Amino acid sequence: MLKTVISLIAIALAAVLAYATTKPETFRVQRSTHIYASPETIFPHIDTLANWPAWSPWEKMDPAMKKTVSGPTHGKGAAVAWDGNSDVGTGRMEITDSIPLSKITFSLNFLKPFEAHNTAEFTLEHTDDGTRVTWAMFGPQGYLMKLMSVFVDCDQMIGKDFEAGLAALKTVAER
Repeated sequence: MLKTVISLIAIALAAVLAYATTKPETFRVQRSTHIYASPETIFPHIDTLANWPAWSPWEKMDPAMKKTVSGPTHGKGAAVAWDGNSDVGTGRMEITDSIPLSKITFSLNFLKPFEAHNTAEFTLEHTDDGTRVTWAMFGPQGYLMKLMSVFVDCDQMIGKDFEAGLAALKTVAER
């Protein structure tokens, strides 16, 4: 009996490990919102890292988070490193490209709770009555991330933070 139970557990474990290998090599999480404000109003809230505390969802998760800003105040080369609680972890992001009023790209390097190196971007599209803002994060999905995705919906987990951040950005920009 015990031998049968152990065999079934081993088969189930092997099946989960094998299934994880079928997951995609890359991931992408993306959310969008419409903001009743111009790109000229919205862009500085994203491109100037000192403005992020007014709308970033992670600021609320750890108000005591330690941050170190480096480089220029905005645009390409502006960077922030953070060290926070288990909800926000430790990492660094740097603006790698900034196209005024339309797109900002970041390198995003997480160190804790696990190491990951991704890219994030904001795109702003002018509309008749405001701006469509899209926040995306994408990158490689190594085996451990694939295995985690068997049990945790990363799109939903990260997506809810993006939705909260976009809602807060909307509130700030529409004032």
